[in-house]
Amino acid sequence: MAEFGFNEHHQNEIINYMRFARSKRVLRLKAIDSCFEELKDSRLVEETFTVDEVKEMLDELQAVVRGEVEMELINTAHTNVLLLRQLFSQAEKFYLRLQSDISELENRELLEQVAEFEKTDFKTTDKINKETSKPKLAPLNESGVSELLNKEIVRLQEENDKLRARLRTLESQAMSALDEKSRAERALKDLQRVQGEQQEISSVEDTVAALKEDYERSLSANVATQKDLQDNLISSKHELLRVQEQLALAEKELEKKFQQTAAYRNMKEILTKKNEQIKEIRKRLQRYEPNE
Repeated sequence: MAEFGFNEHHQNEIINYMRFARSKRVLRLKAIDSCFEELKDSRLVEETFTVDEVKEMLDELQAVVRGEVEMELINTAHTNVLLLRQLFSQAEKFYLRLQSDISELENRELLEQVAEFEKTDFKTTDKINKETSKPKLAPLNESGVSELLNKEIVRLQEENDKLRARLRTLESQAMSALDEKSRAERALKDLQRVQGEQQEISSVEDTVAALKEDYERSLSANVATQKDLQDNLISSKHELLRVQEQLALAEKELEKKFQQTAAYRNMKEILTKKNEQIKEIRKRLQRYEPNE
């Protein structure tokens, strides 16, 4: 079988299939022989037969033999389909696309070589493998194109795993950036609230200034009410001190919020860059995993 270019493993698989086909063929031939024996035992009991009787017996025998042969041919065709299904399934695992040449199935020279192999080498190999267990169909030999495909598949899987890990890292960083963004937004709201309080303080300062002006005008216009105006001025000064104290505290809080706002701007810039990186990574992933 060397002229067919098979290695030892494939040659053993062919021998197993030929052994299986031979056993099925022997069983069918025995069934055909039984048809003839049954005819001899059941019908050939008289010494003479008419032409019509002989014709009837031959017709019946023809129908029985035809059924047996047809059953064997159908069973052989279906068995070959199952064998091809196994081979194609194994080839798909290695991303190989097998093709068949139907014309080679009627190549007389190759058929004669198979027949010769069955007469000689097949019998010898049959004796050698008599006590060995029947192996299942093994994967294709990992050499040549198949080995290159396997290496490429492994490389792509490793690269895909690295990209997945990188994506998970970027997603974690993006979530952290989103948290920072939320904190910055809260700081911005606090700043806006402080600004509103500052406006209220400014309004109080304007009120104090107006009171002072009224006091000065009243002092110039009516000396008699000076004592009352002084009391009002003292009260206003106390209020002014209280407001100024609140203003100082508000200014410190405002300064603190402004510092947080600068951090927010920085985080916003970082978040924008991370979003762009995530988009780029997802574009790259689509080239490797379009279905995902």
